[in-house]
Amino acid sequence: EVMATGIDWVFAPTVAVVRDDRWGRTYEGYSEDPAIVREYSAAIVNGLQGRADEDFLSDKRVISTVKHFLGDGGTVDGDDQGDNIDSEEVLYNIHAQGYIGGLTAGSQSVMASFNSWNGKKNHGNKYLLTDVLKTKMGFDGFVVGDWNGHGQVAGCTNESCPQAVNAGLDIFMVPTGAWKPLYENTIKQVKAGTITMARIDDAVARILRVKLRAGLFDKPSPANRKYSGKLKLIGAPAHRDIARQAVQESLVLLKNNNHLLPLNPSSNILIAGDAADNIGKQSGGWSITWQGTNNQNADFPGATSIYAGLKTQIDAAGGNAILSPTGEFNTKPDVAIVVFGEEPYAEGHGDKDNLEFERNNKRSLKILKTLKQQGIAVVSVFISGRPMWVNSELNASDAFVAAWLPGTEGQGIADVLLADESGQVQYDFKGKLSFSWPKSPLQTAVNKGDADYSPLLPYGFGLTYKDESTRANNLNEDSGVDVSNLASLSIFNGSFKTPWRLFLNSNSEQHQVASNSVKLGGITYRTEDKAIQEDAMQFNFDGTAASYIEINSNFTEDKVAYIEANSALSFSYKVNQIPSSQTYLAMKCEQGCGGELDITRDLENADLNTWQTMSIDLTCFAKKGVDFARVTSPFIIKTAGELNVSVADISFEPQGAETAKIKCE
Repeated sequence: EVMATGIDWVFAPTVAVVRDDRWGRTYEGYSEDPAIVREYSAAIVNGLQGRADEDFLSDKRVISTVKHFLGDGGTVDGDDQGDNIDSEEVLYNIHAQGYIGGLTAGSQSVMASFNSWNGKKNHGNKYLLTDVLKTKMGFDGFVVGDWNGHGQVAGCTNESCPQAVNAGLDIFMVPTGAWKPLYENTIKQVKAGTITMARIDDAVARILRVKLRAGLFDKPSPANRKYSGKLKLIGAPAHRDIARQAVQESLVLLKNNNHLLPLNPSSNILIAGDAADNIGKQSGGWSITWQGTNNQNADFPGATSIYAGLKTQIDAAGGNAILSPTGEFNTKPDVAIVVFGEEPYAEGHGDKDNLEFERNNKRSLKILKTLKQQGIAVVSVFISGRPMWVNSELNASDAFVAAWLPGTEGQGIADVLLADESGQVQYDFKGKLSFSWPKSPLQTAVNKGDADYSPLLPYGFGLTYKDESTRANNLNEDSGVDVSNLASLSIFNGSFKTPWRLFLNSNSEQHQVASNSVKLGGITYRTEDKAIQEDAMQFNFDGTAASYIEINSNFTEDKVAYIEANSALSFSYKVNQIPSSQTYLAMKCEQGCGGELDITRDLENADLNTWQTMSIDLTCFAKKGVDFARVTSPFIIKTAGELNVSVADISFEPQGAETAKIKCE
C-alpha cells in the first residue's frame, strides 16, 4: 500500500518498551515485555524490507525505520520527550531490545528520540548514537532525527545544531522553513571546522549505502515502479481481511459473568456509547489527522464502525440492532453493548496525570449504571490506547472486553461477540494482555518483573469462552487519589516554567516571545521589574486590532487534580492604563474547547500603577467549558481596545477557591 503512493521509506516500527502507562504514546508500544517488542520488531522489519536471504529491499519492499533511539518508553512519570534516568544496564535489557530484533533483521535506518537520557537530549548524545548504536551494535545504516528534535539539544536551535551532526545524526528532520538556514549554517560549520569533513563523509556514505542496497539508482522513477499508482491496493479486500483478523485476535476478554458472551444475534440488542458508531474514536491518534480528532466516519472510505459491523450480523440473523449513543430506548432490549473509551490523541497530548478513566466526568459509567438499574445485561467494549483504571465500569458490566484501537475493521468485534445463527461460537477470544492492568489509578508502572508487581490483572491474562469468569462486582471504586497536599502549579514566576511559553497574537499573526521586548501588530511586550529584575511582564494593547496574549504548551496538560483540590488561578497584576473596551481572561483546551471571563470591571476598579492580586475559582472556567484534563493554554488576556497591564506570579493554588476574589455562582 505504501509503494502504491511512490514512497520508498517508512517510519516504522516503533519499538518503545512502555514502563509508565501515563505516557501518551503507550499505544505505539507493543508491550511492557521487551521480549515481545524484540520479536515484533524483527517481524515487522522483515515484512517491510523483506528477508536478507530472500527478497531484501526488492521492488515490492520499502526501507524501514526502527524508532525512537533510545529509552522513550521509560521517562520519569511517563512524560513525553522527558528524561529517562535508568542505568545503562536497564537501558540495554529493557529499552534496547527492539533494536536487537530490528537491526538483526536488517533495518536500514534508526530514528533518534526526543527524550533525554540522564539529562542529555538523545539528538545530541554521541555516546548513544555513535559509540553504542554505530560502533558497539554495528549499525551501518543512517540515523535520522525526529521533528526538529535537534532544536532541543542544549545550545541548538532549529536553524543551527552542529552538536547533533557531531553526535552521529546523519539526516536532520526539518519539516518547516528552518531547513534553509540549517543547511546554510551546517555548511558554514563544516568550513569553520566545527563539524569535520570526516563526519560529513560518514553521513553521506551511510545514506548512499542504504540507497544502493535499496536499488534506488537502478529502479525506475517512483511513478514507473511495479505498484505505483495502483490505488486499488489501498484498502484492498485481502488487506482488510488481515486487519479484521487482527481485530478478532487482539480483543481481550476481562470479564464474562454467567457466560453472557457470545450473544445471540437474533436478539433485540441495544448498541450504546459514544464510540459505537465512531470510526475516528476506534482508530485513535495518527489517523488522517495528527491527533486523530475532528474526523467523521465519511473520512474513512471502506471502513466499518463497530455498530455497523454488529448491525450487519444481527440483521442477517433476524435480530434487531438499536443504535443509541446515550443508552435510551423505547422498547426494552434483551441486552446492551456499550462501546466507550478514550478520545483520540497522539504524543504528549495523551500524557495523563493518572490512569483513572473519565476522571471527574463519568459519563460512560452513568450509561452503564442506568442500564443495569433497568435490569438489562451489559457488555462493555472498551476503546483505549492503554490499560486504565476502570474499576467502577468493570463493576457495572456483566462482560467487559478490552478492544484497544481496532481501527477500520469494526466487524471484527462482531465476529467475536456474536454467536452464529445456530448459537455456536464464531471466533473465540485469543487476545492476552501484553500490558498489565492497574488496580488503582496511581499504579502507573505495572510491569512484569518489577519488584512490586501486583496488578489487578496480570500480564498475559485473557479469558476464553471456555473459562469461568469469577470477577465479582465488588472492585474497590475509591481512586485513592489524595489531592490534599497537591503543590502549587507555577506557570510564570520570574520566568516561564516548563512546559509553558508566551505567544503574542494580533492581526492574525502569532509570535512566540523569546526576547525581553517585542512588538506585534497591536501589542507591545516588554519585561518589567516587580520585586527583582525582569520578574514581570508588561503588555500594551494599542487598540488597533483585536489582540491577545497567550501562555500555552506544546501539548495538552492534565490538570484535573487542581479542580479536585478546589484550586484558584492566582496572579499579580498592575493596571497602567484602564481598558477602553471589554477585556477577557480566558483558558483553552484541545479540540476547540475553552472559556473566558469578563474582567473589565476588575481592571477598571483597580488602583492605577499599584500591584494587586487577582484570584479566580477554577470551576468558573470549568463551567464555561474548559476541560482540565486537556488544557493547552491556562492564561490568556484578550481585548479589542486599549489596555496597558503588567502581570507576574501566575499559578494554580490548591484550596484557593474558598478565598478567591472571583467565585462562581
